[in-house]
Amino acid sequence: MTTTGNTIKEKHRAMWASGDYPALAAEVGAPLGPVLVEAAGIGPGQRVLDVAAGTGNAAIPAALTGATVTASDLTPELLTAGERLAAARDAKLTWTEADAEALPFDTASFDTVMSCIGVMFAPFHAAAAGELLRVCRPGGTIALLSWTPQGFVGRLFATMKPYAAPPPPGAQPPPLWGDPAHLAELFGDNVTDVRAERRTLRVDRFGSGAELRDYFKRVYGPTIAVYRNIAADPERVSALDQAMAELGEGATEWEYLLYTARRA
Repeated sequence: MTTTGNTIKEKHRAMWASGDYPALAAEVGAPLGPVLVEAAGIGPGQRVLDVAAGTGNAAIPAALTGATVTASDLTPELLTAGERLAAARDAKLTWTEADAEALPFDTASFDTVMSCIGVMFAPFHAAAAGELLRVCRPGGTIALLSWTPQGFVGRLFATMKPYAAPPPPGAQPPPLWGDPAHLAELFGDNVTDVRAERRTLRVDRFGSGAELRDYFKRVYGPTIAVYRNIAADPERVSALDQAMAELGEGATEWEYLLYTARRA
């Protein structure tokens, strides 16, 4: 990897280690992992890789089915938190530090390759998609759950974009993984039996848009990074505060795309 590439990865890792993503995963995203595991048809004896697994929202439920599961993530702090959660549920799985764009696994070595709101945040989509395909055996399953561009999290990223540092050249917005047309471009003829369904996650823990904004400012790495970028400009901070609160007002249905396909 080039020096520039290493710098990008280091910044990405540090961003996800900031705040308290394990809290958000547990308090907001917990229902999503079992949804993905069920859609993927994971069961006993299967070899499963969870890419950008975070704290194991999908990897742990997959392991509890009896599958042989490897949870991989770029951020070791999230893997450590996941190991604790797995131990509390007596789930047996392997935790591996890994870059979604350069996975350290053999070609065609997994029956199911999945990611629950994880791989969507790898900045270079084609590279990440290529790795998902490479490590999945022919006839195996690729299963993804990603926030959509038009849903709450997609609109959150659109709201933050004018205040964020410029992305690396060639990087693409995370919510594009929630667009079936984008996935069709990424995977092409390498997959068959594609199913793509938009669903919503009910989130009713926030009493106001301001409460939701302050929660994201405290726990969510991408939001923390954006506010750090404008910290020296109080007017921009105030403008983003207002925009975030307005966005969060009444935002109780968060749309995501549930995608499954067969590796050709």
